[in-house]
Amino acid sequence: MKNLVIVESPSKSKTIQKYLGKDFEVVSSKGHIRDLAIKGKDGLGVDIENNFAPTYVVDKDKVATVKDLKSKASKSDKVYLATDPDREGEAISWHLANELGLDEKDQDRVVFHEITKDAVQQAFRSPRTIDMDLVHSQETRRILDRILGFKLSKLLQSKIKSKSAGRVQSVALKLIVQREKEIQAFVPEEYWSIHADFDKDGILAKSELSKIKGKKAEVKNQEEADKIVSESRAPFTVSDLKTSVRSRKAKPPFITSTLQQEASTKLGFSAKKTMSVAQRLYEGISVEGQSEGLITYMRTDSTRLSNQFMAAAGEMIENTYGKDYRGYYSAKVDANAQDAHEAIRPTHVEYTPERLKSALNPDQHKLYSLIYARAIAALMAPAKFDAVSVTFHVKDYDYTANGSVLIFPGYLKVYGDYESVKDEILPVFVAGEVLDAKDVYGKQHFTEPPLRYSEARLIKEMEELGIGRPSTYATIIDTIQARGYVTLEKGTEGARTKVFVPTERGVLTDEKLGEFFSDLINVKYTANMEQDLDKIAEGDKDRLEMLRDFYNHFSPMLEKANKNMEKVAPVPTGEMCPQCGHELVIREGRYGKFISCSNYPACKFSKPLEGESQREEPQPTGELCPQCGKPLVKRKSRYGKFFVSCSGYPECKYIQREEPEPTGELCPECGKPLVKRKSRYGTYFISCSGYPACKYIQKDKKAAGDKPVKKKATAKKTTKKKS
Repeated sequence: MKNLVIVESPSKSKTIQKYLGKDFEVVSSKGHIRDLAIKGKDGLGVDIENNFAPTYVVDKDKVATVKDLKSKASKSDKVYLATDPDREGEAISWHLANELGLDEKDQDRVVFHEITKDAVQQAFRSPRTIDMDLVHSQETRRILDRILGFKLSKLLQSKIKSKSAGRVQSVALKLIVQREKEIQAFVPEEYWSIHADFDKDGILAKSELSKIKGKKAEVKNQEEADKIVSESRAPFTVSDLKTSVRSRKAKPPFITSTLQQEASTKLGFSAKKTMSVAQRLYEGISVEGQSEGLITYMRTDSTRLSNQFMAAAGEMIENTYGKDYRGYYSAKVDANAQDAHEAIRPTHVEYTPERLKSALNPDQHKLYSLIYARAIAALMAPAKFDAVSVTFHVKDYDYTANGSVLIFPGYLKVYGDYESVKDEILPVFVAGEVLDAKDVYGKQHFTEPPLRYSEARLIKEMEELGIGRPSTYATIIDTIQARGYVTLEKGTEGARTKVFVPTERGVLTDEKLGEFFSDLINVKYTANMEQDLDKIAEGDKDRLEMLRDFYNHFSPMLEKANKNMEKVAPVPTGEMCPQCGHELVIREGRYGKFISCSNYPACKFSKPLEGESQREEPQPTGELCPQCGKPLVKRKSRYGKFFVSCSGYPECKYIQREEPEPTGELCPECGKPLVKRKSRYGTYFISCSGYPACKYIQKDKKAAGDKPVKKKATAKKTTKKKS
């Protein structure tokens, strides 16, 4: 008889098993085991008239997993629920307790924020009961999203052929569409900047007009610019000279949203890729023969660091760089932060990126290096600069030149690769000095429209507005792209930075939602809803009250939209069907617009629309094919699923497969780790990581996310009982 420990991810199991020893068996639920049913009125799985009572069912691909967990639980002395330390993890523990027949009042919930020996063992010394306030908050969010998502999606599908809508995804779409409309409506305005260059001691000092008669300079046209340039030909006088030492503090350690933003701008990672790589770093990597969790939990909105880590990091900073480099850190408390976890940081200060280079793949090493540098830099002294500001006066005009020289790198010693610092050296000027300018000239400019949202800018905007939660941003961004509402295209900031551009479908969807659901699908309402969910998690708000308020607000809007939203009718082409003589119309299909007969389904004639691509154009990923070196692109299959392949197809048939995910178990044939793989048909299976040398496949157990496979019927064997 052993103690059974249930975690979410198979890759955690092996690491935690090692820390707990032979008296514990650590197994995985492979994520959520059950969800709201898709049955009942409107297929909601929620009985709205009975206090929004939910009906849960075990996911089809988790039936075998739950059966196995029940068997193990029945044979164990004690069952511990060690799922992730957030609302989602708390809900998974509650679902497990329900399915396994555990008492919610038992102290069997174990929480740790980093997968290290000390953290795990300490957590098992102080288990607690399941936090039902957190469970209720997650359940309320799920019910809200199910009601609003199902009902709005059904409405849009029937009226305008859009695929879906959602509580947060539709607000994210609204931000992108609004920004596009601002850009389209933008009218550029002309303005000029005036410059004076001074050459002294072989050093060029560039200055810019800052004031006219003591007021901020504003030059609107060439006539004004020419007048100022003409009047600035006389000798200049150094009228003001300021020197100071300026400091630049390090930014705080990463939270989920800032990690996604910085990984996007500095590494070119998508939000989805960032979270996937961070998950592996958190769950555990084999380092020098030992499996270790390398970072703390990556879903957090707190910048707090533990005293233990700050002490260890501070000592390392002193020993490596000197006492002057050690700084003081105090976490800024955000009113909206849940503060349930620490910031994202390395679990071990001694695990430097250089030490782990051979243990990590390139993407893991890039992200770990970024996380490590940011956390250490936050505890270091500010960088210091010698700053000089010189004012040159001529007639009614003041020109200013600024110089800056780094005199103490401080935190830039470790974060300098991610923050560019360039010295701006000025010659030595003396107050009252008179000198001629080498050149005075004007530059014409035009005001520019606001920038489209990149992934990083969209995440930052959503965070600042309080829309959604950091852990959901990657999914939201994925969803609005998959639905065909937005595309990621190259912006004006270089090939690496892509920006969101709404499609016609996205604009239409946003406009219809704005027409009928403006009081619901907006920034303020969505942000307030997040705050109410936080209050439920803290035990300060009744969940039924929130659900009733929402539904009473939503229901009349939905009824009005069902009655008054016009259906998008097929567009007549003016041509007649060659098969039956009815008029041909333009319809919307899976791969775009096409021409078909208005007499469908009686007549099934169709043909491509000229100039309309029947498939989505492949989108470059920014990576190169490992086989031929050509760019990799993201394509959409005939079944609507996305995959990454070589742009050189059909000459090169490379397809990027999903990285095998360790299960935490060992191959019974050769002893190497078992991994979860994805087949060419989109199903998951478990096999040996030693393939092709070892061809073992685990046939008696489905992998998480697998699709049900129909087994061939076999004749039953009959055996006679021996008497």
